[in-house]
Amino acid sequence: MYPRNIGRALGIGVRVAGRIAGQRIAAAGQPATSAPVSANSSVNRSANPVDINSVEAQSAVAASTIRAQSQVQTVGRTAAQTTRGISAGISGFLRPFRRVGGIVWLEVTGSFFLLFAAIFALRLWQNWSGTGAISRDFAIGAAVVFLYLGATSFWRARRK
Repeated sequence: MYPRNIGRALGIGVRVAGRIAGQRIAAAGQPATSAPVSANSSVNRSANPVDINSVEAQSAVAASTIRAQSQVQTVGRTAAQTTRGISAGISGFLRPFRRVGGIVWLEVTGSFFLLFAAIFALRLWQNWSGTGAISRDFAIGAAVVFLYLGATSFWRARRK
């Protein structure tokens, strides 16, 4: 991917994520509309003492409960949509770096494997000179295994 394309992808991803987040925040800040109250019901409530067991009181409580539940569901949906939008924006922002990060990871692990192969080769040389305390067969096996892992790690990074 060319640097110009990476910049375009990053710019588009940031703009889309910002637009989605702004829309979600604006939608969450708007109050929910409630059902209009008739003039007769307000007059009756103010003139008479409130009876908790009355049908009107129970229906008012039920209506307010339903409104509260619908508002909670709306806020939950908005939060979920905002989360999805933010995660899509972040993944779009990081997508160009995924390939480069994979290559760097393979090269770093290959370097560590080659470092261990060099250490075991040094121990093998010390063993043949008579100063080493490690088994010759173990040193040969470990050096070969780490050399293979390091070389294949760099080979896989080259293929990416």
